[in-house]
Amino acid sequence: TGFGHRGRVAKVAWTCAPVEELRQAYRDSENVESFESFVTRRAWRALDVEERKLRGNRYKTPRFVAEAISTRREFQEDVAAAGQMQGMTPEKAANKALDYLDEIAAETSPLAIDLIANAIHKLYRQGYGQIRYDPAQISEIARLGHENPIVFLPSHRSNLDRLILQYTLWENDLPPNHTAGGINLDFFPIGPLLRRTGVFFIRRSFRDNHLYKVVLQHYLDYLIEKRFSLEWYLEGGRSRSGRLLPPRLGLLNYVIDAQRRGKADDIVLVPLSIAYDQIQDVPDYAREAQGKDKESESIGWLVKAVRSMKQRYGDIHIRFGEPVSTKSWSGASDADEPTIDVQKLAFEVMYRIGQATPVTPTSIASIALLASRGKARTVEALATHCSELQEFVAAREIPTTEALSLDDPDRLSLVLERLVEHGDVSTHDALGRTVYWADDDQMIRISYYRNMIVHFFILRAIAEISLSRLVGDSRASVDAFHQQALELRALLKFEFFFAEKEEFLRRMEADLETDVPGWKNLLLTSGPDELLSKLGSKVAPWALLPFLDAYQIVADELESLEKPYDEKSFLRGSLDRALMYRIEGQDISGESLSQILFKSALSLARNQDLLDDDAGAGERRADFAEYVREIRSIVADLGDDA
Repeated sequence: TGFGHRGRVAKVAWTCAPVEELRQAYRDSENVESFESFVTRRAWRALDVEERKLRGNRYKTPRFVAEAISTRREFQEDVAAAGQMQGMTPEKAANKALDYLDEIAAETSPLAIDLIANAIHKLYRQGYGQIRYDPAQISEIARLGHENPIVFLPSHRSNLDRLILQYTLWENDLPPNHTAGGINLDFFPIGPLLRRTGVFFIRRSFRDNHLYKVVLQHYLDYLIEKRFSLEWYLEGGRSRSGRLLPPRLGLLNYVIDAQRRGKADDIVLVPLSIAYDQIQDVPDYAREAQGKDKESESIGWLVKAVRSMKQRYGDIHIRFGEPVSTKSWSGASDADEPTIDVQKLAFEVMYRIGQATPVTPTSIASIALLASRGKARTVEALATHCSELQEFVAAREIPTTEALSLDDPDRLSLVLERLVEHGDVSTHDALGRTVYWADDDQMIRISYYRNMIVHFFILRAIAEISLSRLVGDSRASVDAFHQQALELRALLKFEFFFAEKEEFLRRMEADLETDVPGWKNLLLTSGPDELLSKLGSKVAPWALLPFLDAYQIVADELESLEKPYDEKSFLRGSLDRALMYRIEGQDISGESLSQILFKSALSLARNQDLLDDDAGAGERRADFAEYVREIRSIVADLGDDA
């Protein structure tokens, strides 16, 4: 602090401890280290606690991490065993483990925390206005963190996600999260800076490296045991489509295993959504969807990303979902040990992230444009559609970032003009009126904003298709309606997070009841066509038809496949087929020219053994193509009737 700043200097001290008390603690720790080292680390930890009372909780950082982990007898035994599996001597395994620990572990620094927080504020303010959140939610999260270790599990739609959450925690005097980052980001100067603000780096693949797994598990054990907050993205990487991606279970398995082995009595998983009025990464996502390679992380990539922040993108919105207690998910196995169905737990977290995601004006405006399949519409026509969407959102009390008010053409024009400014939408002003439209590339771009909230409309869309398939069926009943809905749930299970079958049907019934009270009686007395008419404007054409278009392209490509399946060439072929369909004037949406959508369709095809090259593959592929064709035709007809 220097001379002349005596008010900024403070002396901290901790109460003395008797030597015998320290010796007993040393014996209880079972650490393989000298007594002097043990006492030194205890002293520093005590002083850190006192110092934080003066400086704030945002500076809660671990010290001597490598020493604390590597001197544990359990760590040394596990390292030796893993090394033996890989043919290493105990000495070589121990040295290699220390190298791995050095490669993985964060090296948090109070100075870096402050410097980076101020740099983050300067960076995001170049392109965005405010970070909007509920302070009461932050306070509740802080309270939970005093009782148990916390794992933050955000949505991942932008490279800014981690920085925005980091700054928000810093602004509210909360400790930085220990955040899992891909080893691809560990390049100078980004890697060292990130590491000093709490990022720990993990290799993309270490399936057969048992020693690396042991080191990672013990590092996470240490953080959980000491109640340092963790953060990572269950989706693995950024969503290129706007939809939430299927969860990856790797790190969650490590955390659950730490709890099972007694490192914490309970661990609180905090789902949260980080939503943006507009996202600077969307043009890059659209290029990748059309077959262009992802740009590798580098200094040049970083400079380009910073420069892209010179435009205005609106505000950033953080919404916390309902926390999940891992302890409440524990059950008894045959061995009477606590067990958790990790996959179901992960899907529950993803569902809660989706429910917390707020509807933005950009999303509603994008839906109105996409519902026209990109065709030019006046702002007045778009405002009429936005009004219907707003009523749907309000009736279900879906969270929004602000009062939408997009039924007002003047208010809607402001949102549309921001999209025009970024090249996401086209406009023309002549003959006394202004129209807006989107070409194929722009449709892919704005579909990102629709896909962020489309899950709120899926139950209604499935209900519409299910009812349509029952029109003209004299045996139409609630049970038959349920059967149709469950078939569609199976078709779309790689696109959306659905509840278990019984709960899924209950939620869909409740959703229908919102728009048509007493719908079951109407179905039985007047039939599905009358019920459909009561639903008003249909949701399925804009919510599901683009996905079904992509499914149809993939199904057609599979049906014509004459050589062994290869994903890379298959995706190129699917994109070529989609382009040809568009050139020929077939009714295929421009936003469906997306390898991202094709990959989801391939996940379903793989699940149904359609990628196998056996004797029955051709027949299975033909059946699948015909089924998709039927469903897609029904949805297209619903759009024509609107």
